[in-house]
Order: sequence, then C-alpha cells, then structure tokens
Amino acid sequence: MDLQPGLAATIERVVGESDTSAAAGTSDVAMLATPSIILFAEQATWAALEGRLPEGTSAVEHRVEISHLAPTPVGARVRAEAVLEAVEGRRLVFRISVSDDRGLVAAGRFTRVLVSKEKFIERAGDCD
Repeated sequence: MDLQPGLAATIERVVGESDTSAAAGTSDVAMLATPSIILFAEQATWAALEGRLPEGTSAVEHRVEISHLAPTPVGARVRAEAVLEAVEGRRLVFRISVSDDRGLVAAGRFTRVLVSKEKFIERAGDCD
C-alpha cells in the first residue's frame, strides 16, 4: 500500500445548474452549494487513492470539516485539491481546498477510513 503524506490529486469541473443551492433545495440562491463542494472535494480524495489500495479494500468517508468561504456562480471553473496529511492507522486525513479563478472558495479536512469492502457491505446488511 503506497499511502504516504503528500499524496495529492486535483479535479476540475464547471459549475452547472444542478450544483447550486437552489437545485439542492438548501437555499434559493443559484450559486455553488456546500453539498456540491463536499462532493467535489470527496472526489479529489478518492482520485488521490484510486489504484493505490490493496485488493478488496476501499476508503470511506468518516469525517468532513469544511468552511465555505466565497460564492461561485454557474459557469465558473472550480478546482478541488486533496492532499494526504496523515496516515493514522486505518484513518487517512486529507487537507482539501476548492478554488475558482477568483481564489479560495472552501477549505477543510476530510478523514477517510480504510475498510474491507466485503465486511463493510456485510455490515450494512440487506435493506429489503
């Protein structure tokens, strides 16, 4: 397993109507929604890990700490960067930032936990 502090990834996307607070139902403002920021940042953490985990292992979100600092309109390009800061046993702590062309939009820390995919799915059980 090649998980060392400093491991990083960046994803980019253009903010669409479906990424707004108005579309998410969290406000009546058509700007980039906090839930969309969390999703973009989580995708960046996964991009940093993809292909580096042992067979049968995954990493699931455990804790999200984020500050949404600036509004971002539809059509703006945003970049979500995740940098692995620490490996604490099964916990992987990432520093995340989301920026647009005007500067920092959001920042925080995400913690993912390494899990056995099989055991994780078994633990969830059957929802029928």
